[in-house]
Amino acid sequence: MGVKSYDKLFIGGQWVAPEGTETIRVISPYTEEVIATVPDGTIGDINRAVAAARNAFDRGPWPRMAMSERAAVLAKIGERLGAELPELAEIITAEMGSPILFSQLAQVGAPMMVFNYFAELGGSYATDEVRTGVLSPQVLVTKEPVGVVGAIAPWNVPLFLAAAKLAPSLLAGCTVVFKPAPETPLDAFRLAEIVAECGLPEGVLSVVPAGREVSEHLVTHPDVDKISFTGSTAAGKKIAALCGEQLKRCTLELGGKSAAILLDDVDLGTTLPMLMPNALMNNGQACIAQTRILAPRARYDEVVDAICQQVADAWPVGDPMDMATAVGPLVAARQRDRVEGYIAKGKDEGAIAKIGGNPSTQPHGWFVEPTIFSNVDNKMTIAQEEIFGPVLVVIPYDGDDDAVSIANDSNYGLCGSVFSGDNDRGLGIARQIRTGTYMLNSATPIDFATPFGGYKESGVGREFGPEGLESFFETKSINLPADYTPSI
Repeated sequence: MGVKSYDKLFIGGQWVAPEGTETIRVISPYTEEVIATVPDGTIGDINRAVAAARNAFDRGPWPRMAMSERAAVLAKIGERLGAELPELAEIITAEMGSPILFSQLAQVGAPMMVFNYFAELGGSYATDEVRTGVLSPQVLVTKEPVGVVGAIAPWNVPLFLAAAKLAPSLLAGCTVVFKPAPETPLDAFRLAEIVAECGLPEGVLSVVPAGREVSEHLVTHPDVDKISFTGSTAAGKKIAALCGEQLKRCTLELGGKSAAILLDDVDLGTTLPMLMPNALMNNGQACIAQTRILAPRARYDEVVDAICQQVADAWPVGDPMDMATAVGPLVAARQRDRVEGYIAKGKDEGAIAKIGGNPSTQPHGWFVEPTIFSNVDNKMTIAQEEIFGPVLVVIPYDGDDDAVSIANDSNYGLCGSVFSGDNDRGLGIARQIRTGTYMLNSATPIDFATPFGGYKESGVGREFGPEGLESFFETKSINLPADYTPSI
C-alpha cells in the first residue's frame, strides 16, 4: 500500500523543510495506529507559500498563458489520477476510513473526472466578449483571474474537494495555497507530487497541512485575494466574517441536512437502491447525504421496514480495505463520540432506533453501526442538526404540501431528492424545495458540468460547471471607441 511519511512541505512547487519541528500524526481509523507523519505547517510556512503564490501571479507565466495551455496541464493531471487510482484510493481509505470501493469510485474517480471536465471546458471557454453599450458604442467585457487563492478542504472527501478547488482556480490562471485537513494530508501530498510532474510552473501551487490557527492566518493574509472553503457551517460563518472585514472574495460550501421525499406512489423496490447509497455514503460523512427520509404516513411503517431491511442486507460493516465492506469506521474517535452523542439525544427526545443505535461490536476502529430512527418529528435535534455519521431519520408527512413544508423546515439547503411514479408531480415538488442541488428519481447528486452549492446556511457561491470557473474570475469592462476592432 502506498502510504508514506513526509518530512518536507510542498511550497511554490518545491519540497522544502518546514519552519517548525511539530508533526501531524496520521492515524488509521480502522487500526487506531499511526500510519504516517507529515510536517505541521506554521504561520511562517503559510507566509512563504503565499509569497511564492503572489510572485507567481504577479510576475510568472501561469496567469499569462492561454487558457488552452493551462487546460492541457489539467488534462495531464486527470490522466495521472486515473493511472494511479488504485494507489490513491488505498491512501484515502487508510487515512480516513472510507470503504475502498467508494474510494475508488468517488474519492479518486470523481476528482479525475473534475480535472478532465475543466480541462475540456478550458478548450472552448471565452474570457472576452464585445458588447454594444448604452452610452458607449462598444464595450469589451473581459474576465481575469482573481489572484492568489487560499483553498481549504475538510477530511471527508479530501482529494475530491481539492479537485473542486484546484481545477477551476488553476484553469482561470490563479495561483493557489492549498491547506488540507490534518486528518488527511497524505493524498494531498501525493497530488502535489503528481502536479509537479505535470508541468505546473514554480510558485503556482503550495500544499501546507495545518491546524485552525494557521488556517485563520491563511484566510486573513493580505496577499490572498480569495478563499475557497468547504467544511462546517460554524467554520464557514467565521471565515465569512473574516473575509468580510477585508472585503475578500469567498466561496463557502458548508453543511447539509438533506431531505429525501418518497411520494405515496413510490416503488420502494426501485427507489431504495437509488436512495440508500446517497444516504449512507462514505460512512455517513457527506454534506449531501440524504439523512432525512420523508415517508407518507399511510406507508410509514412499510418504508421504515424496507429501509431497515436494505441496511441489514446490503450495508455490511467492517474493514474498509475489504471490497465487500459498505460501512467503515468514522474518521476519528471524536467523530465517533459526537455521532454516539446524537444517537443518545435522539433516544432521549423520543425517537426509536429501529436498527443500530448501540455501541459497535467491532474489535477495533472508530465504528458506529448504521442507525435508522423512526417516530421522528422534524423539530428533534437529530432531524435538524448535521450528524455526519451513518444515522438516518424517517419522518412521516400528510400530503405533498406537508412534505414540502417539512423538507424546507431546515437551516440548510444543499441537496435533496424526490421519488415518485409521476415525473411531472416529482418535478413540481423539486421546484418548491429551497436547496441548491436536487434529484428527481435519480441517484446522481452532483454533475460536474452544472453548478453545485447551497441555499441558506449551506453556503455561498457555486462550484463545478462554468459557474464554478467564473467564481475564480474578476470581470472588467473596457469602453472602446466605435472605430476600433479588438483582437479577442
